[in-house]
Amino acid sequence: MSPDDIAVFLRTNPQFFDKHPELLESIQVPHPYGGRAIPLAERQTVALREKLKLVEGKLGELIRFGEENDAISEKVHRLAVALAGARDFPALTQTLYFHLREDFAVPHVALRIWGKAVAADFAEAQPVGEAERRHAETLGAPQCGVAAGNPCLPWFGESAEHIRSIALVPLGQTATFGLLALGSEDPQRFYPEMGTLYLRRIGELCASGVGARL
Repeated sequence: MSPDDIAVFLRTNPQFFDKHPELLESIQVPHPYGGRAIPLAERQTVALREKLKLVEGKLGELIRFGEENDAISEKVHRLAVALAGARDFPALTQTLYFHLREDFAVPHVALRIWGKAVAADFAEAQPVGEAERRHAETLGAPQCGVAAGNPCLPWFGESAEHIRSIALVPLGQTATFGLLALGSEDPQRFYPEMGTLYLRRIGELCASGVGARL
């Protein structure tokens, strides 16, 4: 009988060790973390402990993710409340910049609006090239990645040379009328594979606030 035959037999006859319980103590197998031999029952206990550690690790990871999401959701809520209370467009942008910097720890923020009546002396009304507009209109959703070569990088002025990762958040549901750009010196702050759910929500809040005040 081959080892495979024995394995098949034990799988199809789970009551075997019920009829021969003495084998659980008499059969010796190698310890997974040492050279000594241990009873089969003890080896099963070791395996169960390892599985339990894995389950506990996964549970701890899920709890951490849940706590992080709760914290971010609370920040988004505070931003929403603050934006709703902004009396005009300047107050709206100041509130947005403050919360992104202080609550979300985003060091560099640039906002550009087109197709809306923004006063020409506002930074948000600075001309946006046709290439940048087309890029924003084709995004469809927030986009994250390396800053090098990004057409919106010059929006950050003197800080542009220090920025290593960037997130672009298009504004507008049916038609794009603006773009929110977030920059960081950390290359891994905004990476291509990161989730963008909260960035999208921030973009929706920003777009709604701008649309209501212009």
